[in-house]
Amino acid sequence: MHLTNAVLKIGLSWPSLSKALGRQVSDPSRWAVLYLGSAKVANLDTKGDIVVINRKGELQDNQRAILAKIEGIVLLDGSWSQAKALWWRNPWMLKSQRVILGPSRPSRYGNLRREPRRDGLSTIEAAAMMLSSLENRPEIAEALHTSFERMLTKYRKFQGDQPVPARRPRPRRDFRGRRRG
Repeated sequence: MHLTNAVLKIGLSWPSLSKALGRQVSDPSRWAVLYLGSAKVANLDTKGDIVVINRKGELQDNQRAILAKIEGIVLLDGSWSQAKALWWRNPWMLKSQRVILGPSRPSRYGNLRREPRRDGLSTIEAAAMMLSSLENRPEIAEALHTSFERMLTKYRKFQGDQPVPARRPRPRRDFRGRRRG
């Protein structure tokens, strides 16, 4: 609801950014793809929340100039393994700028979802951070975070209303690790 100019595509691969968006894109290098992969902002010597990296996972020169020219952002939404599959199945993403984030706080999911890394965020949190930083408009992040917090509150309430499932006893095993009886 907040991202009125967004294009949502469901699938695994497209032959180009233009095909993915459903419109002609003249220069894919003016688009950013947010993909964390194996890169970690903590390992890079930077002060920015958004970092542009090259194919080797190293800082690109002229960070500000690259970020100032960004026309659009591709956010890969899904599990960590699904995002990795999307990255590898769409080679056109290598023509775009690869960006990673350096969040100052962990995901708002808290204990509802375990992140494999501290710098892992939900897609909506990543979008909030990217857009508010690139546009220099903190109200974007505030609106997206408010909606996300509202969703998390509803989910926590729903979880609290559910009966706690009974724990099943673990099957006994013999000395070889095989189940008994």
